[in-house]
Amino acid sequence: MKIGFRTLILAAGAFALSSMASGTAFAQGKVFKWANDGDVNSMDPYARNETFLLSFLNNVYEGLVRRDGNLKLEPSLATSWKLATPTTWEFKLRQGVKFHDGTPFVADDVVFSINRANAGASNMKGYFVSMKEIRKVDEQTVVLETKYPDPLMVDKLAQIFIMSKAWAEKNNATGVADLTKPDESNFATRNANGTGPFKLQSREPDVKTVLVKNAAWWDKMPGNIDVAEFNRIANAATRTAALRSGEVHFVYTVPPQDEDALSKDPNTKVVAGRETRVVYLGFDQERNELLKSNVKGKNPFKDVRVRKAFMAAIDVEAMKRTIMRGQSFPTALMVGQGINGYFKELDVRPKLDVEGAKKLLADAGYPQGFEVGMDCPNDRYVQDEAICKAVVSMLARINVKVNLNAQTRAKYFAEILRKPDYSPGNTSFFMLGWSPASTYDAHNVLEQLIQTPSAATKKGGFNPGGYSNKKVDELSDKIEQETDKAKRDAMLKEAQKIHLDEVGHIPLHQQAVVWAMRKNVDVVQRADNVFPLMYVKMK
Repeated sequence: MKIGFRTLILAAGAFALSSMASGTAFAQGKVFKWANDGDVNSMDPYARNETFLLSFLNNVYEGLVRRDGNLKLEPSLATSWKLATPTTWEFKLRQGVKFHDGTPFVADDVVFSINRANAGASNMKGYFVSMKEIRKVDEQTVVLETKYPDPLMVDKLAQIFIMSKAWAEKNNATGVADLTKPDESNFATRNANGTGPFKLQSREPDVKTVLVKNAAWWDKMPGNIDVAEFNRIANAATRTAALRSGEVHFVYTVPPQDEDALSKDPNTKVVAGRETRVVYLGFDQERNELLKSNVKGKNPFKDVRVRKAFMAAIDVEAMKRTIMRGQSFPTALMVGQGINGYFKELDVRPKLDVEGAKKLLADAGYPQGFEVGMDCPNDRYVQDEAICKAVVSMLARINVKVNLNAQTRAKYFAEILRKPDYSPGNTSFFMLGWSPASTYDAHNVLEQLIQTPSAATKKGGFNPGGYSNKKVDELSDKIEQETDKAKRDAMLKEAQKIHLDEVGHIPLHQQAVVWAMRKNVDVVQRADNVFPLMYVKMK
């Protein structure tokens, strides 16, 4: 457990484990059933750069490197790596590894996978901003060359899973299906073939997905489960009831209102701590006229006074108290505590000031307020829809009418995210959350969320509102290559100060990671909210 995490372990209670998973062919072995409010949406590891999807597929696919339970980088499909020149990374590949279909893992798979992740509709292209090329040297060696020194390149590769070139070609899945088009899919969307500790056995989207242990896995399994049955249970009360009754053994998203009851239940235990993710609000600052507003001929969010008014009207302490039930850590920054590049002295929110917010709107030319649409997920972040409803109420106090559109993550992400060509999605005001889970460094936040969106640079891919500041772009580009810590920290601080002063976004809080499980289950909880099934032990 990471330092600072708290564990609530309560009185023991007996629980009999069923020896057979519903819908599986396994009559024996340990069957682990778990639930979340939202589904995985795709089996393609490059379809969406989203924590839950990558966390789930991390059980099936593997990268050249991986993170252990304490977030330390360690070898995976690469046994070692070195910086051969300032711009050349050399990786030695693990021998004797096989994909789940029996195909040997070879260097060609690495080259194919990284090129696939860096092309077309892949949502992972932002990790390859610095890459010049990836090439095979021999069956044991690949070289990744960058255009300039990138000290975090290997860290980024922890998020890039390796696929079988032969499998993808055989099944017409050499490209990534575009999830901004909800009806688009291919074989890799619905099927999986990795090298990881678990194999995909069955998939019922939005219902149930079953993984089974890969007996031929190259590594030793720390845990002891044989079958992992994931169930989507959208309703919070139903999800909690399923855990308390023993229908499921683990709940990935614990509703804040249920944490206390679960902590007092003699048959369950709760583990919790601060997550690396920051949940925030964003504005369309790119278009000259908003898509979803009654303001015509101009965009109110281009005026910093309007953005400051929104910031001053939103009461994050009330959210923490009434909606999150203490499961949040209010912040003024897009970078949370625990991330390299977090500066406590910058983390100061302006005071709640409704009257001051009204004056700012009036000064900006909106004395009567205005109307705007807001996009929000209802199954992605803790209490996401409830938070958005609170924002609606808080902004109503300054005469801003917010029309809330809350929907499942698949539809929501398709609506708000930028297209593969980096053109903007269909949003004017939105909620989003981000954890720099590849590098645990503030530069990831600058590069992905804050830099000017550009297909040419592959930066700003997760900047739906198009915030843009030339100085921030310049600083971020320099930070990417800087190896002197003092100089790098100074630039990280300067870039965040500019963004903070401009209210480029409205950070709300760092989420708490709160998991609950039956008393006979032990897990490893990571601060990035990734849930590796390989560590699960059932007694």
